Amino acid sequence: MNALGRHILAEYYSCDISALDNITFLENCMRDAVVASGATIIDTKFHQFSPYGVSGVIVIAESHMAIHTWPEYGYAAIDFFTCGDRVDPWKAFDHMSLTLKPLNHSTKEIKRGLLAPETDKLLEAPPLTL
Repeated sequence: MNALGRHILAEYYSCDISALDNITFLENCMRDAVVASGATIIDTKFHQFSPYGVSGVIVIAESHMAIHTWPEYGYAAIDFFTCGDRVDPWKAFDHMSLTLKPLNHSTKEIKRGLLAPETDKLLEAPPLTL
């Protein structure tokens, strides 16, 4: 089925704790992941929490990629959201897997903005009833 975008939700478990609390390292890794995917960086914003943890987002011409870390659990949650067919979010996922070296991970890919195959028109969900 055609879609406007692909959104990979990734969870990385048992990562290197020091890597998950290093804002410079994480920003550089995320930038490299964006480049590996073929996306175009527009802007970045990363924040170091106290006592530990990092959140960051890279706005790309094709959408965004974001990370949130919990070093105390060795855990990172990363979103790879890309639009169009030119960018491959799985290449960004692979890059982050190599750099964070999790012992385990889980992923889910969601198609965003589903298009009807016969017409290429946007499919709309039925309205919610309360």
